[in-house]
Amino acid sequence: MAMLAWNVRGLGNKDTVRALKNLCLKYKYDIVFLSETKQKKRYLEKIRMKMKLENAFYVEPNGIAGGLALWWSQEVKLSVTHHDKNFIDTAMSISGEPEWFGTFIYAPPYEDEKQCFWEKLGALRNDVNARWCVMGDTNIVASPTEKYGGSPFDHNNAKWYHEFLERTFLMEIQSKGGAYTWSNQRSEEEEICEKLDRVLTSLEWGFLFPKTIVVIDAAIASDHAPVVMLLNGLQKKFKKDFKFESSWLIEEECSQIVKEEWTSTGGGHQKGTFRVNLRRTKVKLGKWSKEKFGKNRLTANNILKEIKDLQEAPLNKEDALKLKELKSELTKNTELQGRVA
Repeated sequence: MAMLAWNVRGLGNKDTVRALKNLCLKYKYDIVFLSETKQKKRYLEKIRMKMKLENAFYVEPNGIAGGLALWWSQEVKLSVTHHDKNFIDTAMSISGEPEWFGTFIYAPPYEDEKQCFWEKLGALRNDVNARWCVMGDTNIVASPTEKYGGSPFDHNNAKWYHEFLERTFLMEIQSKGGAYTWSNQRSEEEEICEKLDRVLTSLEWGFLFPKTIVVIDAAIASDHAPVVMLLNGLQKKFKKDFKFESSWLIEEECSQIVKEEWTSTGGGHQKGTFRVNLRRTKVKLGKWSKEKFGKNRLTANNILKEIKDLQEAPLNKEDALKLKELKSELTKNTELQGRVA
């Protein structure tokens, strides 16, 4: 099972939607939580259906600010227990496993709202032995090692967060990937990098999912990086099923292959049955797609790896320019693969 928490900083442009779609293709999430959507339910529902997640709950934005979206698959039994503009609290179970609580957060960035938020969040669970997972944007730099650039680390700013941890006995799952999850995307002396997004769990929750891995993915279309949680750890990759890509329809070669394979006798005296023709066409299209688009897919993966490598450390001016070029190249590359949302 895979879960995603991502502060998208607005879901109204095609690049962000495309990045989200690619993430969903990569990990096949059962739960997706998006914060700062800045979009109404009607618009978000169109995107959800493209991601093939059957269920949804929304907190509407205040004008063009804020907004939360929680999507989940039919494999998850989930009910929303509490919510406000900064969090969605749920009770859920997966495939017959014991019930646990999942709270998806977008903590307020303003100092005068932090105390109220963390106290309110802590009051959700009275039982310190509850199976509880908190995931999302904490808007807190918890230690000096989680910050680069800008003003010095502020201990008072993290006070309410640390008191919340002490009261609830939650612990952070150490993540793999970049050291920071947010950047102001500037270079050299103007750059600021911080770790704001994270996953917190209780000891009992950890006993239920001992193989859990948290991954910080590449920040492509937002200044926040997506946080990916894999409850069963890294799984062996299996051969993908054949999938007809809509982008093939604009290729003349595709139409020709379908026509030839569907009408071919295959060396016999009669045309094949429906199943034979279908299988033969799938094989030929698969081979054609690999030859024609395989290079593009490999290139996209290489670009993504370069982006993630650059984002693991503060950028100098040259790296910042390189990162911008790589993101532009990745966008063009994914368009060639027919993944435009």
